[in-house]
Amino acid sequence: MSLTALLVDDYDDAIAFYVGSLGFELREDIVVAEAKRWVVVAPPGAASGLLLARAVDDRQRRAIGDQAGGRVFLFLETDDFARDYEGYIDRGVRFTEPPRHEPYGTVAVFEDPYGNRWDLIQPVREGGPA
Repeated sequence: MSLTALLVDDYDDAIAFYVGSLGFELREDIVVAEAKRWVVVAPPGAASGLLLARAVDDRQRRAIGDQAGGRVFLFLETDDFARDYEGYIDRGVRFTEPPRHEPYGTVAVFEDPYGNRWDLIQPVREGGPA
Protein backbone atom coordinates (compact mmCIF):
# COMPACT_ATOMS: atom_id res chain seq x y z
CA MET A 1 0.00 0.00 0.00
CA SER A 2 1.43 3.38 -0.92
CA LEU A 3 -1.14 5.98 0.18
CA THR A 4 -4.14 6.33 2.45
CA ALA A 5 -6.62 9.06 1.52
CA LEU A 6 -7.56 11.27 4.45
CA LEU A 7 -10.48 13.68 4.12
CA VAL A 8 -9.72 17.22 5.27
CA ASP A 9 -11.54 20.55 5.04
CA ASP A 10 -8.56 22.65 3.97
CA TYR A 11 -5.26 21.65 2.39
CA ASP A 12 -3.11 24.31 4.06
CA ASP A 13 -4.54 23.74 7.55
CA ALA A 14 -3.93 20.01 7.17
CA ILE A 15 -0.36 20.58 5.96
CA ALA A 16 0.25 22.89 8.94
CA PHE A 17 -0.76 20.11 11.35
CA TYR A 18 0.87 17.11 9.70
CA VAL A 19 4.09 18.89 8.75
CA GLY A 20 4.27 21.53 11.48
CA SER A 21 2.95 19.61 14.48
CA LEU A 22 3.73 15.98 13.65
CA GLY A 23 6.94 16.61 11.72
CA PHE A 24 5.86 14.83 8.55
CA GLU A 25 7.47 15.64 5.21
CA LEU A 26 5.50 17.41 2.50
CA ARG A 27 6.25 15.04 -0.36
CA GLU A 28 3.96 16.48 -3.03
CA ASP A 29 1.74 19.53 -3.42
CA ILE A 30 0.55 19.76 -7.02
CA VAL A 31 -2.32 21.88 -8.30
CA VAL A 32 -4.59 19.56 -10.29
CA ALA A 33 -7.47 21.96 -10.95
CA GLU A 34 -8.58 25.35 -9.65
CA ALA A 35 -9.87 23.90 -6.35
CA LYS A 36 -8.06 20.54 -6.27
CA ARG A 37 -4.53 19.63 -5.23
CA TRP A 38 -2.57 16.39 -4.95
CA VAL A 39 -1.06 16.72 -1.47
CA VAL A 40 1.00 13.90 0.04
CA VAL A 41 2.56 13.98 3.50
CA ALA A 42 4.47 11.22 5.27
CA PRO A 43 6.65 10.60 8.29
CA PRO A 44 10.34 11.00 7.43
CA GLY A 45 11.69 7.80 5.89
CA ALA A 46 8.27 6.13 5.56
CA ALA A 47 7.47 4.22 2.39
CA SER A 48 3.77 5.11 2.55
CA GLY A 49 1.97 8.36 3.24
CA LEU A 50 -1.29 10.24 3.46
CA LEU A 51 -3.04 11.78 0.50
CA LEU A 52 -4.79 14.83 1.96
CA ALA A 53 -8.09 14.93 0.08
CA ARG A 54 -10.22 18.06 0.47
CA ALA A 55 -13.88 17.15 0.94
CA VAL A 56 -15.97 18.43 -1.96
CA ASP A 57 -19.56 17.57 -1.05
CA ASP A 58 -21.82 17.14 1.98
CA ARG A 59 -21.26 13.39 2.27
CA GLN A 60 -17.49 13.82 2.31
CA ARG A 61 -17.66 16.76 4.72
CA ARG A 62 -19.73 14.63 7.14
CA ALA A 63 -17.03 11.93 7.04
CA ILE A 64 -14.16 14.27 7.96
CA GLY A 65 -12.75 13.04 11.26
CA ASP A 66 -14.95 9.94 11.34
CA GLN A 67 -13.48 7.76 8.64
CA ALA A 68 -13.14 4.87 11.12
CA GLY A 69 -16.42 5.30 13.00
CA GLY A 70 -14.73 6.67 16.13
CA ARG A 71 -12.06 3.96 16.41
CA VAL A 72 -8.34 4.56 16.17
CA PHE A 73 -7.80 4.99 12.44
CA LEU A 74 -4.08 5.44 11.94
CA PHE A 75 -0.98 4.21 13.74
CA LEU A 76 2.20 6.25 13.99
CA GLU A 77 5.19 4.17 15.05
CA THR A 78 8.12 5.69 16.91
CA ASP A 79 11.50 4.45 18.09
CA ASP A 80 11.45 6.88 21.04
CA PHE A 81 8.02 7.22 22.59
CA ALA A 82 8.98 9.72 25.31
CA ARG A 83 10.72 12.05 22.85
CA ASP A 84 7.82 12.13 20.41
CA TYR A 85 5.08 12.23 23.04
CA GLU A 86 6.65 15.25 24.78
CA GLY A 87 7.46 16.93 21.46
CA TYR A 88 3.90 16.54 20.22
CA ILE A 89 2.48 17.94 23.46
CA ASP A 90 4.85 20.91 23.13
CA ARG A 91 3.52 21.50 19.59
CA GLY A 92 -0.12 21.39 20.69
CA VAL A 93 -1.10 17.85 19.74
CA ARG A 94 -4.04 16.76 21.91
CA PHE A 95 -3.76 13.33 23.51
CA THR A 96 -7.02 11.80 24.72
CA GLU A 97 -5.37 9.58 27.32
CA PRO A 98 -2.06 9.22 29.14
CA PRO A 99 0.54 6.76 27.79
CA ARG A 100 0.04 3.15 28.72
CA HIS A 101 2.11 -0.02 28.46
CA GLU A 102 0.52 -2.91 26.62
CA PRO A 103 1.95 -6.33 25.72
CA TYR A 104 2.52 -5.04 22.18
CA GLY A 105 4.15 -1.72 23.15
CA THR A 106 3.86 1.73 24.70
CA VAL A 107 0.93 3.66 23.27
CA ALA A 108 -1.18 6.79 23.64
CA VAL A 109 -4.11 7.99 21.55
CA PHE A 110 -4.15 11.46 20.04
CA GLU A 111 -6.53 13.26 17.72
CA ASP A 112 -5.75 15.27 14.62
CA PRO A 113 -7.60 18.59 14.17
CA TYR A 114 -10.48 16.75 12.49
CA GLY A 115 -11.10 14.23 15.26
CA ASN A 116 -9.42 11.23 13.63
CA ARG A 117 -7.94 9.07 16.35
CA TRP A 118 -4.32 7.97 16.07
CA ASP A 119 -2.11 5.67 18.12
CA LEU A 120 1.40 6.90 18.82
CA ILE A 121 3.11 3.59 19.45
CA GLN A 122 6.53 2.26 20.24
CA PRO A 123 6.17 -1.46 19.62
CA VAL A 124 7.84 -4.13 21.70
CA ARG A 125 10.79 -5.45 19.75
CA GLU A 126 12.06 -9.01 19.93
CA GLY A 127 14.45 -9.27 22.86
CA GLY A 128 13.77 -5.79 24.21
CA PRO A 129 11.24 -3.54 25.94
CA ALA A 130 8.88 -1.15 24.25
